[in-house]
Formats: sequence, structure tokens, C-alpha cells
Amino acid sequence: MARSFAQLARTAERSRTAVAVTKEPLDVAPLEIHTLGDRVLRQPAKRISKVDAAVRDLARDMLRSMYTARGIGLAAPQVGVHKQLLVIDLDIENAAAPPLVLINPEITSVSASVDTYEEGCLSIPGVYLDVVRPSAIQLSYRDEMGRPRTMKADGLMARCIQHEMDHLQGVLFVDRVTDEGNRNRELSEHGFKAVDVRPLA
Repeated sequence: MARSFAQLARTAERSRTAVAVTKEPLDVAPLEIHTLGDRVLRQPAKRISKVDAAVRDLARDMLRSMYTARGIGLAAPQVGVHKQLLVIDLDIENAAAPPLVLINPEITSVSASVDTYEEGCLSIPGVYLDVVRPSAIQLSYRDEMGRPRTMKADGLMARCIQHEMDHLQGVLFVDRVTDEGNRNRELSEHGFKAVDVRPLA
């Protein structure tokens, strides 16, 4: 019995650190983060049928690229990979805090209440605009070991998950901005084109 408990503990420890990487920025990110205007960002992502070492390697490279860019979330389509994979870390200054890896995430319910909050995106650097989203969500997903999971999220975590999940459908946060004038000014000031926005409303 003791041995089986030890095996379980080792398995749990391995899985907890399965995609652990240093949070220090690298001189060169392993993956290129595509920016607004690149068609690759508009292609919907496909479900991952098998969670294997290649998926975990991709998650690690996504995390390294995210940390190097000093972001808190990154979706696979942002690095040109059309798979339903997200990485999130709201505590990038804390080396001990593990990141969240979401594979094939699906939102199962949203709150009736909504919040307006300023968002940014590694694919539109320098641009920050208000976006309205549900305050809280519930979702199902698979973790980096392929295990089915569910979670509830609110506040910044709920917003970050929704933002990153939009990328899986080829949607960028600027598509949700209702203040067109301010959006277009911000985009222009940072070298982006309003014509690349696809308003959802």
C-alpha cells in the first residue's frame, strides 16, 4: 500500500510540473507571436485529439514565448498553430506559481452579470481598450496530461480565459470593442489598421 501511495505521489508531482519552465524572459522567444493583420490569427483552431509529449512541448514553448513577451495568456493560434490550446499565468512574478494549461476548453455557463475592463493582447502590442464580458464562467477542458477537468473562474481569470478562447475562433479583443473612434485611434497610434478589425456587433 505504501508503495502505491508513493507512486501516486510521484505521478502527481510529475504532472504538476509537466510543463514547468522558467518564467525569466529569454533573449529570443522560441515561437513568433503573430500580430493583427496576419491572416493566421483569423483561422479557427481544431480540437486536439490526443494529448501527448508533442502537445506538452508546444505548451512549454508557448509559455516561454509568453513569459518573454511579459504576457499573462497566449493561445496556440497566436503562434501560428491552429490547435485548441491555451496557456495562462496571472502570477508571472512568482516562480513557484504553476501556469494553467487548457486543452479543448469549452465554456459551459456564464454569469448574467457583466464587467467592463481594459484589455490588451500580445498580438496587438501597446493597444489597451475596454471590453465587456461576463463576470464569471464555468468551463470544461483537458489538462496537460489529458485528464478531463472543470473549473469556475471570475475576475481577471474569467476575463483572461474568455479572451484567449476568442483566439480559438479567430476573434481578437478589438473585434468586441464598441467605441469605434477610440479603437481606431489606438490602433493607428500603434501602427495597426482599423480595416483588420472584424466587429462582432
